[in-house]
Amino acid sequence: MIPTEVENRVAKYFFHRYLPEEVMMKIEDRLLTTCIWDEEGDLDFDELVRWAIEIIDEQLEDKRFR
Repeated sequence: MIPTEVENRVAKYFFHRYLPEEVMMKIEDRLLTTCIWDEEGDLDFDELVRWAIEIIDEQLEDKRFR
């Protein structure tokens, strides 16, 4: 089993290296509006991840990565 910390680091690398700028901007726009106004302890991290995944799926529908 891959440790969660390793998965998180790989995901972070992928996010910053391979996602197109416009996709990153859409995710940031959507998440920042919520994160700015709420305390970190009040945030629903699962919901934030779902929102980001929805944007990624919409934007990268048929694209493939090498």
